[in-house]
Amino acid sequence: MNKTRRTKMHRLALIGAGIAALGSGSAMAASPGAAETLTASTVQNQLATAPGEADDLPVSTFYQRLLSPAAWQTTERVEALTDALRTLKNDGLAPEDYLAPSGSSTTLMQAFNRSRDGGAEARAAFDVRATRALLRALEHLQRGRLDPTEQVAGWETARPARHYSMARVAAAVADDDIRQALALARPDTRAYRQLQDALGRYRDLATRARQHRSAALVPGEKVLRRGDEHDAVVTLRRRLAYWGLDEALQGDPDAYAPIDAQAPRRERFDADLEAVVKRFQRRHLLDADGVVGGKTRRALNASLTSHVDALALNLERARWMQPIMARRPGVWVDIAGYRMHYTRPDGERWSSKVIVGSARRETPVIHSSITRFTVNPTWTVPPTIRREDVLPRLKHDTDYLASRNIQVLSPDGARLDPEAVNWQAPGNVMLRQSAGPHNPLGRVVVRFPNDKLVYLHDTPSRGLFNRDRRALSSGCVRVEGVRELARMLLHDTNSRYRLSELLKRGKSDLNVRLPESVPVALVYLTAWPDAGGHITFRPDIYGRDEALRRAL
Repeated sequence: MNKTRRTKMHRLALIGAGIAALGSGSAMAASPGAAETLTASTVQNQLATAPGEADDLPVSTFYQRLLSPAAWQTTERVEALTDALRTLKNDGLAPEDYLAPSGSSTTLMQAFNRSRDGGAEARAAFDVRATRALLRALEHLQRGRLDPTEQVAGWETARPARHYSMARVAAAVADDDIRQALALARPDTRAYRQLQDALGRYRDLATRARQHRSAALVPGEKVLRRGDEHDAVVTLRRRLAYWGLDEALQGDPDAYAPIDAQAPRRERFDADLEAVVKRFQRRHLLDADGVVGGKTRRALNASLTSHVDALALNLERARWMQPIMARRPGVWVDIAGYRMHYTRPDGERWSSKVIVGSARRETPVIHSSITRFTVNPTWTVPPTIRREDVLPRLKHDTDYLASRNIQVLSPDGARLDPEAVNWQAPGNVMLRQSAGPHNPLGRVVVRFPNDKLVYLHDTPSRGLFNRDRRALSSGCVRVEGVRELARMLLHDTNSRYRLSELLKRGKSDLNVRLPESVPVALVYLTAWPDAGGHITFRPDIYGRDEALRRAL
C-alpha cells in the first residue's frame, strides 16, 4: 500500500475514532495505552483542572482540530515529537526547554512511559503536557521566545502574530510528521534560513576545532602581509582553517598528507592566501586589505563558540524582525551592520551604507514612521554635543563659532552677540549652524517622530563611508545616497514635489511633508547575511548582546 493511501486511511480511522469518542463520551474498545482508550471528556477534564499557565497557548483549539480524543498515546508518536523538538537547536533554541520544561524532573519520553502505568487521567495529563510542549515550540518559533517590547528599549513594533494554521498542525501530528508541524511556524525568510545554515556550519566547525586544536597567532607579533615568509604564516593558515576557510591550508602536509610535495611553501604569504584573508576580513567587517594587523589578529584568535552564541541570539532577533521586513514600503537601519534598507511598494529593494553613533553616543533602537524631510537644513546643536564638544572649545576660542557659521540664539530665537555671552556659564543659549556646504546635516534630512531627536541625514564628510566600521556619529544616522532615498520616498508616496526642483530653490529649512508616512525601524543585529547571503559578524559596539543572552 503506498504512503498516500496509508495516510488517507489513517486520517479516516482517526476521524471515525474522534466522532465515536466525541459522540459517546465513553472509552473505546482498544488495547491499554492506545489513543482510543481516552475519551474527549477525559482530556477536557485535564484542560479544565490542570494548573493554569501564563503562556496562553491554544491547547483547546488544537484538540478541536485533531479529530481524535488524544494525540500522544503511542511510543512512535512521542518519539517523533521528541526527535522534532531536538531539531530546535538549529533555530538557536534549547530543546531541553521543551523536552523537560522548567520545574519538571522528567523528559517527555520518561513521562510517557510513566503515564502508561497509570489510568486514563494519567495518560490524559501526559497528552496535555506533550501538546503544550509542541505548541510552546510553535509559539517561540513564530513569535520569538521573548517579547521584544519587553526586552529592547525603543522596540515598539508588535510581536509577530500567531498565524500558523492549527488545522494543518493537527493534520501533521495525525500523520506522525511533527517536523512538518514545526515548519508551519518557522519564519519563512531568506535571512532566517541563512542564519540557520550558518549556525549548523559553525557548530560543526566548533566540534572539529575541539578534535584538532589550532594554535593562536601570537599577540603583538609583526604585521603579516603578502610577500612575507615566516613561521607565523603557517599558524595563520591553520587559524583561517579553524574558521572554515580550508583553502588556506594549501600545501600543508600536516593537514593533508596526500598533497603533492611541489605545492607552494606554507611559510610564504602568497596571493592566494591574501585572498582568503580578505574573505575573512569581509565576514567580520574589517578593512579588507589582506593585511593581518592587530584587529584581524584578534578576530582570528576569537573563539568559534562566540560566533555560535551570536548566531543563536540573532535568530531570536530574526524572529522579531518578520513584521518589519515584510513592510512595503518600509525602511530599516541595521545599526551594527552600518547599512540602511528600503523596500519599495513594488518589492524592489534599495540599500546604502550608513554611519551610526559611536559607543559613547549610541544610536538608539527606534520604531517610527517617516513623515517629512527638510531640504537645506540648518542645524541646531543638540544639548549633548553643545555641552561636551562645543562649549569646551568656546571657552578658549570664540572665533570657533564664526568659522563654522554658527549663530547664538536666545531661548525664544533672538540672535545674540557671541562676545556678550559668558561662555563659562552660558545658560540656555541655542547654537544654530546655517545651511551650507559645511553644515553637518548636508542638504537633506529625513525626519520621523521620536523623543531621541534622531533622524536620517546627508553629510559633507562622504569619505567616512569608505570605512568598514562606521560607528562615528553622535547618534543620528548619516546615509550615503540620502538624496536618492528622498527622491524614492517622494515618488512612492505620490508626492507632487520633485527633489531636484526643491534643491534648486536654495531656501533654508524647506520642509516637505510626505502624502503618506513610511514605516522606519532602527534595529541592532550583530550577525546577519549580506547581499550575497554570507553571514557577517559585527562587533557588539554597544554591548547589547549580553543582556539578551541572559534573558534567553
